[in-house]
Amino acid sequence: MFTSTISPGIVSQTNLSCDNCTNFKCMAYTITYIIMFPVGFFSNLAALFVFLRHTPKKSANIVFMTNLAISDISFSLTLPFRITYYMKQCHWVFPNWMCRWCVFSFYMNLYTSVLFLMGLSVLRYIAVVHPIRNKTLVTVRRASVACLCIWVFVALMCIPFLLPGEYNKIRCFEPGNIKNWNQILHLNYMALVLGFLIPFSTILVCYGCIIRALFTSQKVQSSNRNQRLRSVYLIVLVLSTFLLCFLPYHVVRTVHLHVTVGMVQNSCSLKLQMLNVTVLTLCMASANSCLNPLLYYFAGERFRTAFRRASRRRTFSSENENSFRLSLHRAVFFFTHVSVTAGLQKKKL
Repeated sequence: MFTSTISPGIVSQTNLSCDNCTNFKCMAYTITYIIMFPVGFFSNLAALFVFLRHTPKKSANIVFMTNLAISDISFSLTLPFRITYYMKQCHWVFPNWMCRWCVFSFYMNLYTSVLFLMGLSVLRYIAVVHPIRNKTLVTVRRASVACLCIWVFVALMCIPFLLPGEYNKIRCFEPGNIKNWNQILHLNYMALVLGFLIPFSTILVCYGCIIRALFTSQKVQSSNRNQRLRSVYLIVLVLSTFLLCFLPYHVVRTVHLHVTVGMVQNSCSLKLQMLNVTVLTLCMASANSCLNPLLYYFAGERFRTAFRRASRRRTFSSENENSFRLSLHRAVFFFTHVSVTAGLQKKKL
């Protein structure tokens, strides 16, 4: 679906002017992914390490954040293939199934991230607005089941991107014909409603109730200051992620698909303009994997505490290792000095 072939002897000059692979597109994706890969991969890998090794007492929030980190790491592992593709000016040199997997991984990460963020927002809503019910309603087991359902639901939504298309392709991430574009347009509306509008509306309702409780409820106002700060951090970071990464991409993608599917023969300039805007918004959408570690640190008290503890252990371990090496060097020097002195005394005797 997202691969196509190019026959140079058949392509006309008009079609070349409508080519989806522009210099701006290749440059923008290459620079963005080169920056994103080390930042997103290593920051989320460090977060996952903290979640699994230094957070002994699990919570529903930790379960959702762990799954979010796994989703971001999985997507980051496909970025080297995308970098290679765009550095070669849209020439796919890897197996066809890998192209489909890269597309599948992008949408899996995009919509699992949206739903995991929605889950974290719902958990914060229950903790702030219904603190008594929170102890019985929110459990690690229920959070794990919810995350599993999210993975299965998004995977079923993204299965069409794994379906094989044409073979011997040199293009990837490009629908081959107008029929594929129509299919993508229909998938777009399903993803727009189920993967963005409903979760975003749920998040807005949850945050509206949280803000109201923070300003009006005496119980919440008298609660721990750190808990109120975590709520504020979560609201700011999640809304920033949606407004900067997800909202522009979904709006521009929908408009771009309509321009592409319904364009007339002489509308290549409009298509290329929309393509450039789409490229920018897709880069912004991909960058969500680099923003999530900020969410873990500022909105997750247990993660922040575990991260600091792990950092101190690392520092303490390094200090101990340096002290051990220094002691070892001193011992070696001492025994060497004693041996040499003893040898000289024997020679004198």
